[in-house]
Amino acid sequence: MKRNILIGVLAAVVLIALVWGISLKRGVGSPTPARRVDVPAIPATAAAPRVAKAAAPSSLDALLKEAEARAKKGEFLEVQRVLRDALARFAADPRIGDVQRQLEAVNMSVLVSGLAVPELTAQREVAAGDTLSMIADEFRTTVPFIMKQNGLTSDTIRAGQRLRIWTGRLGILIDKSQNTLMLRSNEDLVKTYPVSTGKDNITPVGTFKIVTKLVKPAWTHEGRIIPYGDPANILGSRWLGFDLSSYGIHGTTEPDKIGQQVTAGCVRMRNADVEELYDLLPVNTEVTIMD
Repeated sequence: MKRNILIGVLAAVVLIALVWGISLKRGVGSPTPARRVDVPAIPATAAAPRVAKAAAPSSLDALLKEAEARAKKGEFLEVQRVLRDALARFAADPRIGDVQRQLEAVNMSVLVSGLAVPELTAQREVAAGDTLSMIADEFRTTVPFIMKQNGLTSDTIRAGQRLRIWTGRLGILIDKSQNTLMLRSNEDLVKTYPVSTGKDNITPVGTFKIVTKLVKPAWTHEGRIIPYGDPANILGSRWLGFDLSSYGIHGTTEPDKIGQQVTAGCVRMRNADVEELYDLLPVNTEVTIMD
């Protein structure tokens, strides 16, 4: 519980700093403290006046200030709502890329937090004999993902313990024209990652499934098995193999080439990025690749 509280506090500090940073690009200073307003009492016999609905914020700056205020209160679902509103209403603003990145940071924080999200999370009480692996299989997720959501430092659980489980279905969409990989939950964008795809557009298009997951993978190339750590092994720290032989998503030993079409057909990611996905995505996750 202390670990979850600490994670929440740190996430709040980071999100507040990021939102405030976006606002400062337009020279927005410190927020003006709210003034106290004395409201006269309404006589018992008088009809209460109708209160007008508050107008929606009229500028991107106003929305960013609202997001900042809600982040300070730990209202991360509301921060998501406000930033999505900003993206929809101010798409032409030159700061919108920063807003998108901020929203994705909030999305990832919510994903691995202990927050209850309507229709996207569930509470699972541990029964005698349960293991994290059994519960992960039950919800079609991964042990590391459950551990992150619940602030667990080991896979030991006890009967009666309540676990928060993300139930939204995670999937991957890869756009070769942009060299981007999008992590989605129930078709909603969670985070965008830069990737490298096949030279001469040879990465196959279609919908595939992840069927193998490897940590520190060896690379079989031209009849040789090249172990992890060998400079000739280009696979990086993780492998997510498709149900299409020899194709998959993997790390890289050449991070400077991320964003280019340079591979032999696979999808390359920075090692830190593929490690993040590896922990979230179970076997049988759908991967769609489009031109």
